[in-house]
Amino acid sequence: MAQRRKRESKDLMAKLADAGEEAIQRLSEAPGGRKVLDAVSGLRDRIDLEKKVADLSKPRTRRTTTARKTTGTARRRTSSRTPKK
Repeated sequence: MAQRRKRESKDLMAKLADAGEEAIQRLSEAPGGRKVLDAVSGLRDRIDLEKKVADLSKPRTRRTTTARKTTGTARRRTSSRTPKK
């Protein structure tokens, strides 16, 4: 049953894709259709550009970092001196 639904879903999607492609092809062949397709394509490009500009103009949130805590006291390094004779 699940395989049947999956196959039907693929068939439906394939039919929709084919219908969409056919509709676009018919539109481009109609008088003035090429201008419509160019306008729609240009509109899509402008919308994408506007979205990018809007994303870039949003203020970025700064990530706050916490100061590194040290535990205990710091060890002092002792120099390795040889004892005086």
